[in-house]
Amino acid sequence: MKTLSGLLLALSFMVVACSPPQNTAVSPSPKVTTTPVPAEQKTQSKLLVVTTVAPLTNIVSNIAGDRLEVKGIIPEGTDSHTFEPRPSDADLLSKANLIIANGLHLESPTEKLAIASKPKETKIFELGSKTITQDQWLFDFSFPKEKGDPNPHLWVNPKYAEAYAKLAAEQLTTLDPAGKDYYATNLKNYLQRLEALDKATREIVASIPAKNRKLLTYHDSWAYWAREYGFQVIGAIQPSDFKEPSAKDVAKLIDQVRKVGVPAIFGSEVYPSKVEEQIAREANVKTANTADDELPGKGSANAIENTNPEHTYIGMMANNMRIIASSLGGNSDLVKNLNTANVVGPTATK
Repeated sequence: MKTLSGLLLALSFMVVACSPPQNTAVSPSPKVTTTPVPAEQKTQSKLLVVTTVAPLTNIVSNIAGDRLEVKGIIPEGTDSHTFEPRPSDADLLSKANLIIANGLHLESPTEKLAIASKPKETKIFELGSKTITQDQWLFDFSFPKEKGDPNPHLWVNPKYAEAYAKLAAEQLTTLDPAGKDYYATNLKNYLQRLEALDKATREIVASIPAKNRKLLTYHDSWAYWAREYGFQVIGAIQPSDFKEPSAKDVAKLIDQVRKVGVPAIFGSEVYPSKVEEQIAREANVKTANTADDELPGKGSANAIENTNPEHTYIGMMANNMRIIASSLGGNSDLVKNLNTANVVGPTATK
């Protein structure tokens, strides 16, 4: 019995000796770990840039790309001069980190709402006012000098559109310094498209007989384009109060078109008017519609959301050049190979 008891006691000591100490931690199996995403980063949204008319929205969004959210307030096909912002626009403006407008009194109701609704630190930047000086302002039929409001349609001139793109890049970089190189690359690519548009425009104008380089339009939006490319604006159907012209004014325009001898006059898809048809019929000229703030076809003015390569600022101007050339005896094929697509977004091409 003593021998058996001694054997059991020896076995007990062996088991205790082989067991790990009770206060010694056992290392867990190694596993892959990831750095947790801060809660604020998960919910962080893009900075918001609010613009006004579609051409500006398209220009700005080509520079902003997918780093910023760009939203335009004034719907396409709407008179930007008389557009009254909606309550939902006040909400949008209250969230804006930057507001980019044309200025030169184009969007006065919208700018008033922006001042009242925007966060205190949010800047309103006017592209037109920073592109030309007051001595370069143009006053004309729809924008008489005695009223004090200059013609604000600078972007119809591709050279001024280049200035808009450069100014937009500066403002976006100030808003988002980390995106400096990204905005610089987009600007470089977009300026190449605008330079190609300028070159094609000059070729189009050169193909039009000199005697036909005259414009009578419905809305007076071609003044800065005409000054740049050697055209003469001979009149505008829409008077300065943006109403229909009187019978006396119509008679004067008919006489003017007959005397000048232009083969066509130009209306507007935004401002359909029977008066335009009357002038064309009685003066025995053709009529065609151009656009200054409505992009062709269906799509979004925001380049990142747009899937139509022609629904762009460049697409709008290329379409205008085709219409003007074919109506005034020029070569409309000169814009056939122009790349109208955005440089960012679904339609982006090199």
